[in-house]
Amino acid sequence: MLCLRFPHLFSSPSLPMTGSSARCLPLLLAALHFISSLGNAAAHNHSTKTYIVQVAKAEMPTSFSHHLNWYASLVQSSANSGENEATKRIIYSYEHAFHGFAVLLSEAEAEHLEAYPGVVNILPETAYNLHTTRSPEFLGIESETTNSDLPTAVAEHDVIVGVLDTGIWPESPSFGDRGMSPVPTRWKGACETGRGFTRSNCNRKIVGARIFYRGYEAATGAIDEKAEFKSPRDQDGHGTHTAATVVGVPVAGANLLGYARGTARGMAPRARIAAYKVCWSGGCFSSDILAAVDQAVADGVDVLSISLGGGISSYYRDSLSVAAFGAMELGVFVACSAGNGGPDPISLTNVSPWIATVGASTMDRDFPATVRLGNGVNLTGVSLYKGLQNLSQQRQYPLVYMGANLTNPDPRSLCLEGTLDPHLVAGKIVICDRGISPRVEKGQVVKQAGGVGMILANTAANGEELVADSHLLPAVAVGETAGTAIKRYINIIPHATATLTFEGTKVGIRPSPVVAAFSSRGPNFLTLEILKPDMVAPGVNILAAWSGDASPSGLAVDPRRVGFNILSGTSMSCPHVGGIAALLKARHPNWSPAAIKSALMTTAYVHDNTLQPLRDAATTTQSTPYDHGAGHIHPLKALDPGLVYDITPNDYFEFLCTQKLTPIQLKVFTKTSNRSCKHSLASAGDLNYPAISAVIPDTNTSTFLQLHRTVTNVGHPNSTYHVKISPPRGAEVVVEPTVLRFSRQNQKLSYTVSFRTKAAQSSPEFGALTWHDGTHSVRSPVAITWLPPS
Repeated sequence: MLCLRFPHLFSSPSLPMTGSSARCLPLLLAALHFISSLGNAAAHNHSTKTYIVQVAKAEMPTSFSHHLNWYASLVQSSANSGENEATKRIIYSYEHAFHGFAVLLSEAEAEHLEAYPGVVNILPETAYNLHTTRSPEFLGIESETTNSDLPTAVAEHDVIVGVLDTGIWPESPSFGDRGMSPVPTRWKGACETGRGFTRSNCNRKIVGARIFYRGYEAATGAIDEKAEFKSPRDQDGHGTHTAATVVGVPVAGANLLGYARGTARGMAPRARIAAYKVCWSGGCFSSDILAAVDQAVADGVDVLSISLGGGISSYYRDSLSVAAFGAMELGVFVACSAGNGGPDPISLTNVSPWIATVGASTMDRDFPATVRLGNGVNLTGVSLYKGLQNLSQQRQYPLVYMGANLTNPDPRSLCLEGTLDPHLVAGKIVICDRGISPRVEKGQVVKQAGGVGMILANTAANGEELVADSHLLPAVAVGETAGTAIKRYINIIPHATATLTFEGTKVGIRPSPVVAAFSSRGPNFLTLEILKPDMVAPGVNILAAWSGDASPSGLAVDPRRVGFNILSGTSMSCPHVGGIAALLKARHPNWSPAAIKSALMTTAYVHDNTLQPLRDAATTTQSTPYDHGAGHIHPLKALDPGLVYDITPNDYFEFLCTQKLTPIQLKVFTKTSNRSCKHSLASAGDLNYPAISAVIPDTNTSTFLQLHRTVTNVGHPNSTYHVKISPPRGAEVVVEPTVLRFSRQNQKLSYTVSFRTKAAQSSPEFGALTWHDGTHSVRSPVAITWLPPS
């Protein structure tokens, strides 16, 4: 039984106190008094900050009756403090996906603590960032009466998805629970209350709602509860949008200001949602995220959707990676956004192989708008503008561009706050370069300076990608080519003019999907043999539920309030995969997280609706697996993939054994088990990953490399698969055997892939390996990278 001398470490304060717990009541009251002042105290204590301490729980000395007492003793010794102060410094205890605690320490105290027996890892607090109706139809799962039994499968197994984000707006019709069965008895979650959020805000759809803020307050000071909901209520909108994308029930007539009108629904509309609020007005912090993952696993979620990222660091130094490993061990599928750092290479986050890393792509729906120049030329862009201030189609308006030249943006060309001279822009349409400040904020700067409209021009960083926004004045976003043409027109014509028109919603856009320019790119900086991202999913101009406390533009000066909003980002693509994973978990409850990810990857497609290879919005050229991973998800095919590449927790640990980690670093991933390296993998490339990435030394002689894979038959018991190889340039690829004959379900068969270099290439080359049985096509992308001699 836990002694409640540490009550602030747990997220269920309503647990009854009996027996020895009740005897700790005086310390409970003292600790609760301390919590109320923790944020303010931390704000004034500049010598300490939050550290996450991971321990080997099995190494707790026998003199301690409970691990919480051990933690307090460690802090007391390292900080040379009294017992009460040591206890107060601990802000979280982690017990499920991760073993350890979060604590306020000085840098010297943290270094001292690291040397104590049983302490395996100390991580400083890290700030994470949010990666910010038609997608079900685009993905082929739009109808409740479709031949697929995807929607009904969820009702049979009560899948619960946990979303770590900014909270939830429970009044949204997307979270109605009409017709849903009672919450499954296995669920251990809670509905935490606070300002604007009561127990009645949870229902059979929203089965859990919790908040995690102690790390945030330790770093930034106490939350202003008058300005911000210190409760699961979402006043940002991001969390409501991602939650509805995962599990929102069908809502007819959903739209944003008339755009994208139709029925909005999530990927798994019969699944349940648990909201874990980890992001606040000043950001998201790793100790809170880790606490939320730990609690979500204990609550009983089946899937975690995490649209957050905080850069990249070694596997054992990445707290989210370590927590996701613990969740995976307990059977929880974890989907994370790849990041919005594209089109720069090596811009990925969340690259651990046990995480599904999701990039973003477009759909076949757009919101066209036109820039009509005074010389009669029409240039197409996009916009979600809907306001009373419209430009006349019968007249032209003066155009102005404040940049010094056409190629290098400067503060005025970027329309940063305070840079526009009202005397120069009043009554004119202003061209603003994309970058630095939020897109909608540029329009507000133009409006404040007296401009009547804005043309938002992409630079080379964004290429031809078009992202629509609900601007506060007439505004059209155009690609780099169109933007350059407009700027040249202004340079040539002394009194350049234009007008803007808005054309509503258009579907059937070709080509689609296209990889979004902002979607972060590979290769995987940590391990080239693990091809990332894993897949792409819809992440551009996604309609979903919105917070009633936030404007559609996200600007404080915007008085508009909407029930649905349209957003873009890998934050939007991640919950698509989380929702589809819930459907697969419902249909195949015994599948491991790796099997679910394999099904999503090996059934993904790599051709658009013009039957051409997927393209990159940044360059308009063919994209590669470093951009789209295995391809674009195909949910209906993923339901019946034929074969899967399964991976056990021990397999992942053996992968880590190839990463040159020290024994103490490997201990980060062992928790209570007595794992040790068996060296069953010859290299990282031998991990049974659905994608195949060969890393070959660049030498003057022919080089040979052999990789191994094992597939599990989840299709027809008696089936025969034949291999087809599309080899990358520069190497001969041989698969042995070329035929796999299965006689039962869940049978495993292995094969080898051998690479012999013919001519080293200066850049990575790509191909594919596909197993066919006449019904299924189990496709793995193949990448070859030549490394120069060290």
